[in-house]
Amino acid sequence: MTEATTQTEEPVYVVDELISKDIDAYLEQHEHKTMLRFITCGSVDDGKSTLIGRLLYDSKMIFEDQLDALTSDSKKVGTQGQDIDFALLVDGLAAEREQGITIDVAYRFFNTEKRKFIVADCPGHEQYTRNMVTGASTADLAVILIDARKGVLVQTRRHSYICHLLGVKNIVLAVNKMDLVDYKQEVFDKIVADYTEFASSIGIESFTAMPISGFKGDNITKPSENTPWYKGPTLVDHLETVEVLSSADAEKPFRMPVQWVNRPNLDFRGFSGLIATGEVKPGDKIRVLPSGKTSTVSKIVTFDGELDEAGAGQSVTVCFEDEIDCSRGSVISVADNPPQTADQFEATLVWMADDAMVPGRAYWLKLGTQMVSATVQEPKYEVNVNTMEHLAAKTLELNAIGVAEIATDKQVVFEPYADNRALGGFILIDKMTNATVAAGMLNFSLRRSQNVHWQALDIGRKQHAGLKNQQPAVLWFTGLSGSGKSTIANLVEKKLHRMNRHTFLLDGDNVRHGLNKDLGFTESDRIENIRRVGEVSKLMADAGLIVITAFISPFQADREMVRSMLPEGEFFEVFIDTPLKVAEARDVKGLYKKARSGELKNFTGIDSPYEAPRNPEIRIDTTAVSPEEAANLIVDALLGDS
Repeated sequence: MTEATTQTEEPVYVVDELISKDIDAYLEQHEHKTMLRFITCGSVDDGKSTLIGRLLYDSKMIFEDQLDALTSDSKKVGTQGQDIDFALLVDGLAAEREQGITIDVAYRFFNTEKRKFIVADCPGHEQYTRNMVTGASTADLAVILIDARKGVLVQTRRHSYICHLLGVKNIVLAVNKMDLVDYKQEVFDKIVADYTEFASSIGIESFTAMPISGFKGDNITKPSENTPWYKGPTLVDHLETVEVLSSADAEKPFRMPVQWVNRPNLDFRGFSGLIATGEVKPGDKIRVLPSGKTSTVSKIVTFDGELDEAGAGQSVTVCFEDEIDCSRGSVISVADNPPQTADQFEATLVWMADDAMVPGRAYWLKLGTQMVSATVQEPKYEVNVNTMEHLAAKTLELNAIGVAEIATDKQVVFEPYADNRALGGFILIDKMTNATVAAGMLNFSLRRSQNVHWQALDIGRKQHAGLKNQQPAVLWFTGLSGSGKSTIANLVEKKLHRMNRHTFLLDGDNVRHGLNKDLGFTESDRIENIRRVGEVSKLMADAGLIVITAFISPFQADREMVRSMLPEGEFFEVFIDTPLKVAEARDVKGLYKKARSGELKNFTGIDSPYEAPRNPEIRIDTTAVSPEEAANLIVDALLGDS
């Protein structure tokens, strides 16, 4: 899943005696350490920032001069019983305290003798759920903090559910602030029992519970004398020994999304990317998807030279023995166990935009290196993360989590998110603003997408157009009600007909008497109205016709959706540019009067927006030209010198 929010990233350096004794040995040891990405999460004021500060301080992971700076000006950093301000060890968190704000996700880097770490400190407030999703999407482990005085809270359940949803297998239940409840075992046991009951209800099969005090340092880097009844590992011991995600990925079948084709000269052609899962070596049989072509790996190349083998987490260039179709967005896999391809899915979505999801609207779907156009249907249900209830929903608001069906405009190479994060996690991007609006997890492909196959036909659009001796096109008239779309479109068709051109005119009102009679004028119905007309226009263009449409089509994203259905150069956006006051003054059908009086809801230009085209192929200013002149301009622009 692609990160979609702002982070602060500053390295925290390590003090290691081996550096001064044998720098080469230190570098060799450091190079082969494994990396663990983990998050700290939980409710507000459960002690996440303090815990991170304690981890850094007790592990002696900063330079002594940094410590000296922190202890100046009466700032004390000491052992148990002293006034410790650990947030000062993490600049982003200090800024958070000083400015009274919560940073999206603050990332920090450190290491111990056994392992390297990236920790994401996720905000605890409910309104920052989308930021917590960002941190958890790449984590191997989650440290879920609970204030020993408060027990399991709403945000504890919310963050636990999101971690489980995002496939975080390793959960640490850190019962913090044990010093404030006198280290009582019965308090710890009660919280663990409550959490166990909740965890099992959402599918978390196991977790590691430990009593800690981030402030005092109990059970962080060494066992605490205050909890003799606790026999488990310290937090650092657990972090150093738990299995990381990349280790599990190495056992899975080979998958590598192609990021780019590397061809510096005619004698070399390689395919570069980050290996998501599995291992590969020269001589292995591979399959490229979605084309399905097979070949054999001839060599594996990196900046430092050729490799005998490569595995999950490595960026490499793979070369084939055969020249086969492979490009950015393709996925290279082991030949006898490839991933799936489909164009319809059930997915779980976390909505991350301030504006609610619009069912039927086309978004860009980015899955690894693949980018396709996708539409999201009305949610099957929304999840109440406080109660785990499935609620009926017509849309998803900011931070909402729901399940919906998604359809893409072409086949996508994927695996369920539960099996493969790289091929199952995606983001949705608004086509107009390029803002990330949702993060999602593919659950499975819909059976109907596997049962419906494209039938190859011998007579296609080229033959149809050749028979009519013309170039297919779609003239898409857009503008306010009363702008003159239908009048001018009708004149255009008459002129083309006199020129022996084969045409068909689709008018907004006429279509709603038949094909779209079941649709109203809500935003989602308007989108579906345009989608259907776009599909019909495409079919008519495939038949070799010049298609003329006259629809308000108020949303730019929907007009772009239709454009994407057609070959480049065949879609002409015709903006009938008439000011609102002029269109309202005409009011041929009396619709503006009804809208102003409140009788007609969701009327474009009054209580529903109109998004004017940014770069239309043809713009007609109806205050400057007559309908007849406008029709001549449009026909000339369409036919050019033909």
